[in-house]
Amino acid sequence: MADRRLQVFHTVARLMSFTKAAEALHMTQPAVTFQVRQLEEQFNTRLFDRGRNRISLTDAGKRVFEYADRIFALYAEMEQGVRELTGDISGSLTIGASTTIAEYMLPTLLGDFKKRYPEIAIHLKVSNSEGIVSLVERNAIDLGVVESPVSNRNLVVETCKQDELVAIVPPAHDLAPLGPVACRRVLDYPFICREEGSGTREVINDYLDGMFGGAGVLKVAMELGSPEAVKGAVEAGMGVSIVSKATVQKELKLGTLVALRLEPPLFRPFSFVHQKQKFKIRVMEELLEFARTYCKGRMLK
Repeated sequence: MADRRLQVFHTVARLMSFTKAAEALHMTQPAVTFQVRQLEEQFNTRLFDRGRNRISLTDAGKRVFEYADRIFALYAEMEQGVRELTGDISGSLTIGASTTIAEYMLPTLLGDFKKRYPEIAIHLKVSNSEGIVSLVERNAIDLGVVESPVSNRNLVVETCKQDELVAIVPPAHDLAPLGPVACRRVLDYPFICREEGSGTREVINDYLDGMFGGAGVLKVAMELGSPEAVKGAVEAGMGVSIVSKATVQKELKLGTLVALRLEPPLFRPFSFVHQKQKFKIRVMEELLEFARTYCKGRMLK
């Protein structure tokens, strides 16, 4: 409903980039530039100072951005107010999740949520944790679910559960009979790890930093892009790894892998991440509340 030119300007001003705004709005960069110039012509003043590699808001641009913020918050409030009167909970949400969460945690949660709210359309984007945080920062998704700490203090981060990471080895491996194993013992073997930017890899690196001064102690034999690939490499005897315990339940039942609790144990948070919106749409509030309840129940088992 809002003026398209104002929407485009607001996105550029929030991201401080015409290129990122074009990506977030699914527009070409020339189209974004055209919309902003039309708004500048309407106000008969520049809204951005354009340098070679960066842009900044002029005083007029800052004033327009403040009003745009309030306008869009009012639009959202109006829409939710009408939906509350009619009892209608519908709309769409775009969720981003890191690979582990998307493959092993979200399918059941989103399936149950969809049964309760069939009129809500859910779109899921999958990337590593670093990529998901970037999508939230650019407002390309409404909600992210990640498996590593988030350093951007401008985002809202809410822990939904603690996930334990365990060492995995083939059944015939030297470590398999030991039960809980000292992390130092794991470091003696070739290690299969996730790619740079993966939340799992970041958490393991932090864990090793605290004990051994860095991840350089790992004998990295291979870097792979998914939990399934890592498990396959370990099953084939190519090395050992550390993964979320939730990702190896099938392999433990089949007896193709052995999971060993680390000493000291290693846990990480699974967290919801979203923008600090002044007014959240009803659909997102419903999903967050549903997920909070879910995390206290089934996802913790």
